Parts: sequence; C-alpha cells; structure tokens
Amino acid sequence: MRRLVASVLLLNLLFAGPVMATAPAAQPAAAAAKGEADSSKKAEKPADKVAASDAAKTDGDVHAENAKSLEKTIDGAFGGIVGVLATVMFWEIPGLKMPFVVAWLAFGAVFFTLRMTFVNIRMFTHAISVVRGRFDDPNEPGEVSHFQALSSALSATVGLGNIAGVAVAVMAGGPGAVFWMVCAAAFGMTSKFTECTLGVKYRITDANGAVSGGPMQYLSAGLQELGLGPIGKVLAGLFAILCIGGSFGGGNMFQVGQSYGAISEVLPFELSKSVYGLTMAALVGVVIIGGIQSIARVAEKIVPAMVSIYVIAALFVLISHAGDVPSAFGRIVGEAFNPKAGFGGLLGVLVQGVRRAAFSNEAGVGSASIAHAAAKTDEPVREGIVALLEPFIDTILVCTMTGLVIVITGVAEDPANAQLVADKSGAALTAVAFGSVISWFPKVLAICVLLFAYSTMISWSYYGERCFTYLFGAKSSLTYKIMFLIMVYVGAVSSMSNALDFSDLMILGMAFPNIIGLLALSGKVKKDLDHYVAKLKAGEFKTFK
Repeated sequence: MRRLVASVLLLNLLFAGPVMATAPAAQPAAAAAKGEADSSKKAEKPADKVAASDAAKTDGDVHAENAKSLEKTIDGAFGGIVGVLATVMFWEIPGLKMPFVVAWLAFGAVFFTLRMTFVNIRMFTHAISVVRGRFDDPNEPGEVSHFQALSSALSATVGLGNIAGVAVAVMAGGPGAVFWMVCAAAFGMTSKFTECTLGVKYRITDANGAVSGGPMQYLSAGLQELGLGPIGKVLAGLFAILCIGGSFGGGNMFQVGQSYGAISEVLPFELSKSVYGLTMAALVGVVIIGGIQSIARVAEKIVPAMVSIYVIAALFVLISHAGDVPSAFGRIVGEAFNPKAGFGGLLGVLVQGVRRAAFSNEAGVGSASIAHAAAKTDEPVREGIVALLEPFIDTILVCTMTGLVIVITGVAEDPANAQLVADKSGAALTAVAFGSVISWFPKVLAICVLLFAYSTMISWSYYGERCFTYLFGAKSSLTYKIMFLIMVYVGAVSSMSNALDFSDLMILGMAFPNIIGLLALSGKVKKDLDHYVAKLKAGEFKTFK
C-alpha cells in the first residue's frame, strides 16, 4: 500500500517540478538582458556585440515567457482538479445550505463533546496547570515539554485566519458570525482533545529517539486493534498524502506569498521577491533542520510574543471605545439569532461562523496531534487536555478580539471601505480597523503577519515531514526538508492561485479520514479519560512545581 501511495505522490511532485526548475532560471537571463540593454545606451558598440546583446535580450524574454506559460499551464491543470474537489467537499446539504466538509467538522465536534461529557469545560483549569509545568517530569518519554508542544501546534493555527478570517466572516455574515465562531471553537476543543490523546497513545519512537505520531499512526494501529487493519492503512496513507500536499501549499507557499504582500506594503524601499524568498527559505531552514526540538524552542518564544502584541493592541482599541463594547457584544449575540434575513439568514450566519472557525483552529483536521505526539509524557490523556486550550486561545480569545475591533470601529459598514468588503480583503479591512485608532499599527500588523506566517511554516514543515517519513522511511527526512525550502522560494516568486486552492482543499480533506478514525476510536479515549480523572481525583499523580 505504501509503495502505491509513494508512486502517486512522486508523480505529483514530478508534475509540479518543472515550475521550480524553470521559474527562477528566467530571472538571471532577464537581468542579464536588461544589463546589456542599459549598457548599450552609455557607449556605442560594434555591430556584432549589439547583435549579441539583442539576442541575449530576446532569449531572456523567451525564457521568461516560457516560464510564465508553464506556470499558467500547471495552474490551469490544478484548476480542473480544484473544481471537482470543491464540488464534493463544499456540496451544500439540502435545506441547511451548509457545505458538507463544514457539517462533517461540526458533527464531529458536537459528538466528541457529548461523548467525553464536556471535557472541554470540566478539565479546563487542569489544562492550565499542566501547561504551567506542574506535572512535567523530565524523565518521561518524549522530545518537548507540554508548553512547547502547545506552542508548536498553536504556531500552525494562530495566523492569517485570525486576522483575515474573522473580517471575512463579519463581511459575509454580519457581527453574529463571531458568536458562531466562538461556539464552534468551544465544541472544537473536544475534537482537539480526542485527536491529540490518540496522537500520544499510538506514537512510536525510532532507534534515534525521534518520536512519530498523529493520524497516520492511530488510524493504522488503532483501527488494526478493532479488526479494521486494511481500512486503517488506506485512511492513514490518504491522510499522509493530503498532509504533505497541504504542507507545501497552505502551510508554506500561501504563507510566504501573503507575508510578502504585507511586508512590501510598509517597507520604504522595493523588496525583491527573489531576495525575500531566499531570505525566508534560509530563516526557515535554520530552524527545521533541527527537527521538532528546534521548532519547539522557536515556537515557544514567537507564539506568546505575537499573541501578546496582537491582544494588547486589540485591548487598546477596545478601551478607547469602552462605551461601545456592551453594544458590540449585544450586536454579536443578537444578530446571531435574529439576522435581518430571517431563518435563511440565520443559517447563513451560522455557516459563516462555523466555517471560519474550522479554517482558523483546524480542530478535527488532525494536524495538531502530530506536534503533541512529541510531548514528554506517559499520560496520553494529559496531553489531550493540554491540546484543548488551542481553540480557546486561537479562536475564542484572539478571533473574538478581532471581531470586537471590527464591529466597534464599524469599518465593515463604512462606505469608504466598500471595495475592500466587495473584494473580501479581510486582512486589509482589519488593518483599517486598527489603524483608525492606532495610526501606526498597520506597520506592526505587517510584522505580526510575518511572524504568523513564519511560525506556521516551521510547524507545517514538521507535519509534512512526519507524514513523508511515514510513507518513505526515516532516511527521507532531509529530502522532504529540502523540497519544503524550495517551495518557500517558489511561493515567493510565483502566483499559482489554483495550485494553492488545491492545497487548501487537501488540508480540509484531512478531516475526512481523521474524523472517521476518531469516531471509531472514541470509546478507547473515553475509557482512558475516565481512568485518568479517577487517578487525578485520588491524588495519584506526582507534581513537580
């Protein structure tokens, strides 16, 4: 099965490969042609040299045009695939007008919350105690602390979805969409608990001490225990392929492209895409070559810093409009249940909230369990409890702050921003909202976007690398990392929108095999949770702080 999976993946990589090989090559030729053309203006040249210069210029233009043509051809091919996948995944359920993938994620979140008897609420304070290090035993198996695992997973989710996604939800569904985002995140906390508990429960450690866990492990081994081995292997292979594809696009190319756009807007000089791509590749490479321990050390510093900066700025805006905060909350709650368009409008607002929450915190997608599997613990349930904090921080805290800022400042309803609303430019609208109170904050926001993108890239590189080694073996780790760094550069210099849409769909697609496995294994998680809670109440766990 793995050989078949590997063959399919290699065909995809070979198909996309020419873009990586051709696009950068066009730039030196074009630059050389430009240099020769400029020098001809300064001094007269012999006829043969002029002809050579013209030939070089022509060849450079041809190479550049060929590169663009090839890029468009490949992007067009992805367009057809995107259309088919989008038709299936975003098929609207009759009557509800809710995309199937959103309903699937929402169903899983509600089911797990009821199955685990609201573990997201009753174990919340215990989760904070664990993150603070109270139960950290340095001799337990694993590679990173609970806090580092949480930071690594958060660094992959706290990002552009918190800045742009909330604004898009408010533009499309009104202030009430923020309420449903919070509700979806509250239930999604249990999805994170379930998948991350299984990630630790079924993790494996190789001869070098490197830990590997996540859906590809618990789908395979967990379903094997239930007598569903062949199905488990198929689902695990499917998840691994989807995750690798998602890591190259949504977790890489999209991030570097968006961060370039944000940074280039505030810099006082013109920044070359090639220079930016090479710089980001170098910065990412320095971290990811060191593996999860290196990624965790960086993430535990970046994540608290960028969340703190963003939340402090949001609080400043809210304090500046303190008198408007109660009415803003009133609109968010009121319009969630009483939209102007009646029942149809209510469904539309609900869908926008649930959909944006899914994009923001990735609860049910399974990616976070890969990072949490590396935590130093011999109690899988304990790490699952830590993981349930992610949707709370990512969506309930950060996204709510963004939503309140947008509602209070009224930028979504300001006629001056009509074009931004029409274009669904969420990040730009959020910048306008903050800028209306803090004139210089758009520059800080650009830095936040850069940090968000960078942290997302280093975490997704680990997700993709673990799935790649699952398919091709431990020795393929360096190969994947080199490919990932190449895609950083490609993401900076190219603009293959359909290819990126394809990758985004692959990330959402990860939810299908993952939730199937979670549903099948939920009984095991419930049993382990009850046993853990009983031991906790009996005081059987040793504390260290």
